[in-house]
Amino acid sequence: MTVMIVDDAETNLLVIKSLVDACGIVGASTFKKPVEALSRLDDLGPSLILVDYMMPDLDGIDFIRAVRDRDRFKDTPIVMVTTTDQRSVRLEALQAGATDFILKPIDPAEFKARVRNLMHLADAQTKLRDQAAWLSREVEKALAVARGREAEIVMRLARAAELRDPETGEHLERMSRYSERIARAIGLDDAFCERLRIAAPMHDIGKIGVPDAILLKPGPLTPEERSEMQKHAQQGGEILERSSSELIRLAGEVAISHHERYDGSGYPFRLAGDAIPLSGRITALADVFDALTSARPYKPAWPTEQARAYILAERGRHFDPACVDAMMSVWPDILAIHDERATAVATTQT
Repeated sequence: MTVMIVDDAETNLLVIKSLVDACGIVGASTFKKPVEALSRLDDLGPSLILVDYMMPDLDGIDFIRAVRDRDRFKDTPIVMVTTTDQRSVRLEALQAGATDFILKPIDPAEFKARVRNLMHLADAQTKLRDQAAWLSREVEKALAVARGREAEIVMRLARAAELRDPETGEHLERMSRYSERIARAIGLDDAFCERLRIAAPMHDIGKIGVPDAILLKPGPLTPEERSEMQKHAQQGGEILERSSSELIRLAGEVAISHHERYDGSGYPFRLAGDAIPLSGRITALADVFDALTSARPYKPAWPTEQARAYILAERGRHFDPACVDAMMSVWPDILAIHDERATAVATTQT
């Protein structure tokens, strides 16, 4: 723990430093120029500052204000050592952030007692800050573990849906990455984008309630079968919506809203525009793009430019214009994610 002494008189500096040394504090730093002391403040990081009142260029009160303007030194004890006993000066110094006063001529016994007490205070403050920092780190560790468990639960539930639909596995990975990239392009914060990436694979969790004869049917669905298939959105939302986990609730929001259309013609509730949760509007776009560009038993994969043209044509009808614009702004990234699949398939075939 160090002490900074600021006084424009060399004699005063020597006297005060000798008294500080007598307190058992080693390495006190002395400055005749307050501006120089301020320039060294961050480097030295003093635990206690002793400053004169009457000094050229910058008096003690202005010096104290300059110190308090730095967040690191908001609580550092500052003692004004002065010959004046004027109440107005003391009040102004206190308002500026002074902790205590010592009058000149200095009483050595009083000086030592005050300095020792203030150094104990500084030590206690340091320990308190260290403890708060430690607690903050421990809380963050605990939260990271909890977030990791939530993500694992989401992924395991998504894999449960994957077992019902062999086409789902790679689709989940791609559409979750598309969703995250679109969300970032919109300007959403990092925390939400990361949660959406983890939650997006749960969009079709409700399919676990769809009969295999419908879910795995290789040809077109009948109107009755399509009506049964469409129930998966609401079923997925109902599975997840009452969770105490923010992440799982987001997954429920995605599940129940990703088949809504911007013009209100979607399902299950025919929501329109901003009434559709933003997570649903983003994942709807990501889901359709990947479905269009993926081969299915009932259709070949579309070329990416054909899928792009379809998305642009559906801007403001099926898809939120803002989401489409965001996707187009990062189109090279979308293609890169898509092309990873083609590269992986080519590598496997060779």
